[in-house]
Amino acid sequence: MRRKFPFVVGKIYHIYNRGVAKCFICSQEADYWRFLQGLCLFNDIKSATNILWQLEKTRGRLTLGVLKNYIVTEGKERKPLVRIFAYCIMPNHFHLLVEEIQEGGISKFMKKLNQGYARYFNNKYQRVGHLWQDKFQNVLVDNERYLLYLLVYINVLNPAELIKPNWKERGIKNIEKVLEFAEKYQWSTHQEYLGKRGSLIIDKGILGEILSTPKEYLDLVRSVLEEKKYEEIFPLALE
Repeated sequence: MRRKFPFVVGKIYHIYNRGVAKCFICSQEADYWRFLQGLCLFNDIKSATNILWQLEKTRGRLTLGVLKNYIVTEGKERKPLVRIFAYCIMPNHFHLLVEEIQEGGISKFMKKLNQGYARYFNNKYQRVGHLWQDKFQNVLVDNERYLLYLLVYINVLNPAELIKPNWKERGIKNIEKVLEFAEKYQWSTHQEYLGKRGSLIIDKGILGEILSTPKEYLDLVRSVLEEKKYEEIFPLALE
């Protein structure tokens, strides 16, 4: 089946998927770390779906520190398939904001990520069958305003679902509480854009040019929340 938004080099896409029948894709903290490891290592032309298993076999339990040593200290040459601007991993779904930088890069990256993580999850929890609801979904991000609002949606409003599950219907009454929770949530890139954490995974690219300081990013976040600008992207958000 042809995609509504075919992948084109230089274009930016919102990628998302969730567990089959809305099942959890992350049940423990270790699962979130494993997903992050996949985002890091599978984004390479040379990497295979069993690379995490191979590294664990030779190096023991993996952490992002171990991966940094593998990638940086040992000078492993990498050629990314995509540019990852942002991500958010939730208990039963995930969101990515990515740019196609190699022909077929998104499809190759997502195949490795989805297959590699599903194999890990099924083995760990002794389950069989599909983990993902369907093939991953993608939406073309074709203007700057949508790009910026989507960044806030991914980084801040997704985690907000865990403390305010009905915020889409009722709105956000306590913005400070949402911001406080988002700043503590480890599994999105909010901390990177606040300047509180570095990352092996993301490359801010054009977003780093538009939002050149943490203050500019936080001003954007507050503007989107206070003026309810997020409502503009609801039709394209994961249901």
